[in-house]
Amino acid sequence: MIHLRLVVPPDLTDQVLDLLCDSPAVTSVVRIEGAAHKPEGDLILADVAREDASVIVSDLRHLDLDHRGVIALEEVDSAISDAAKAAEKAAKGLPSDAVVWEQVEARTSEETELSASFIAFMIIATLIASVGVIQDSPILIIGAMVVGPEFGPLAAVSVAIVQQRRDLAKRSLTALAVGFPVGIGVTLLAAMFGKAVGISPGDLAPQHQVLTGFISHPDWFSFIIAFLAGTAGMISLTSAKSGALIGVLISVTTIPAAGNMAVAATYGDWGEVAGAAEQLAVNLTSIVLAGVITLAVQRWFYVRRRKRHLAAAG
Repeated sequence: MIHLRLVVPPDLTDQVLDLLCDSPAVTSVVRIEGAAHKPEGDLILADVAREDASVIVSDLRHLDLDHRGVIALEEVDSAISDAAKAAEKAAKGLPSDAVVWEQVEARTSEETELSASFIAFMIIATLIASVGVIQDSPILIIGAMVVGPEFGPLAAVSVAIVQQRRDLAKRSLTALAVGFPVGIGVTLLAAMFGKAVGISPGDLAPQHQVLTGFISHPDWFSFIIAFLAGTAGMISLTSAKSGALIGVLISVTTIPAAGNMAVAATYGDWGEVAGAAEQLAVNLTSIVLAGVITLAVQRWFYVRRRKRHLAAAG
């Protein structure tokens, strides 16, 4: 269930109440008259089945409530009542498969900020990946994948393309365009320092990268794995099954490729640099492509549901 907290201007209250009470997927409707002060209005609370949450929110936005009042959404972990069960049964589909588009937009918007923490995670993840490349350690490569924050902006790019939101696309691409070069640049300096003081080996021969050499040698499997991971990641992001996202993060070699570029540049192996750059490009493109296709399919089902809802209401 999704909990709605609405601040409604008095002249819209009756319309909002009628909208909520007429929907079989909505329950626990509560009105507290004059409770809101900023903005002023009535406070209306309600629970809606996850499957119909975006449909109901679209109706509320059609009433201009997003501009004249407030629409807030919260996840309901448990709703123990026959009324809640009836509301979920009235909504077609499964809650775990439903997409609450407003939540998807909010999540991706939050993860596209070019913040100090985003840059810090990019640098830390790339540094870990570089050590993994130098030591030929798959464990460190996996650790770098988990730490890397790049999937958020990549998912946001997919959302921006499907919903044609230039502002979100600009923020997401900016985060990626700044984050990867900064991570690679700092890691390059660190690798050069490590080599100069003797922490890193004086030479890094290809035969020393038996377990991590795949990072700079992309093939069709690189594209396929990144595409599948991107699809799984987007489904995880848009559904209630967020546990799969960690598995997605350790399936693609974006951050390891960036770390490998820095290490290879340190040792003057420009062939490795080119291979790692190609791996990075393949992964980024494949993830975004998978995200766009996945979201487009989900959006198509939502638009059909919305049309049926409007037809029934009309």
